[in-house]
Amino acid sequence: MFTQEEIASFNELETSLYNYIAGNMDKVAYMRIRELADATHVSTTTILRFCRKVGCEGFSEFKVRLKMQLEKEKTTIPQNVQHTVAEFFERTLKGDVDEKIRHAAALIARADNVIFIGIGSSGILAEYGARYFSSLGKFSMYIKDPYFPIHSNLRDNSVTIALSVSGENESTVRHLNQRKQEGSTIISITNHKHSTIARISDVNISYYITEEWFENANITTQIPVMYALEAMAREIYALNG
Repeated sequence: MFTQEEIASFNELETSLYNYIAGNMDKVAYMRIRELADATHVSTTTILRFCRKVGCEGFSEFKVRLKMQLEKEKTTIPQNVQHTVAEFFERTLKGDVDEKIRHAAALIARADNVIFIGIGSSGILAEYGARYFSSLGKFSMYIKDPYFPIHSNLRDNSVTIALSVSGENESTVRHLNQRKQEGSTIISITNHKHSTIARISDVNISYYITEEWFENANITTQIPVMYALEAMAREIYALNG
């Protein structure tokens, strides 16, 4: 709810107020401004200044945002894995995903260099994808640092495969933009085709699974990504065989 820039701008009193709010969000959401002032030993003027610094017109708007944040952070029960698999088969495999996988595989098969990128759980799968492709004869690398130096020999006739559930990860977008400017063909696997990463890709494979969050962690199933990676690797093997 609070950005790093906002926190850095707080003075001593505002930092004290922030610390109280961060530790008592469920209480503050239903307090009156005078009650919060008494609890934190600051003036109502300080509270109003704090609210403006975090982009709210006043304390009432701040409490609305606070309640929305609390609602968003409510613990949810993860769906049964059979449900997510069924959703994937019903929504995705009835579409043109296999055709896109074959198109992507054809581009990768002709490439001299294949680089996977991704962050977080997508990064783990990117590393797995590089290993799986290499195991089936298409040597691939996984690079997680967008500033990692890539020799010009590895830029020629290259394919970059980006993995991202949201398709909006800033680090991945920045890395992808760099690779695109270097002339690499971009293939992405995302949850939606309208995301930034999907739109700047030459080929996008999207799988349309309901996103799941549990205690601020994105636990959206990665089964569709595994399917796409392994299907591509096997198609590439068949093409090169």
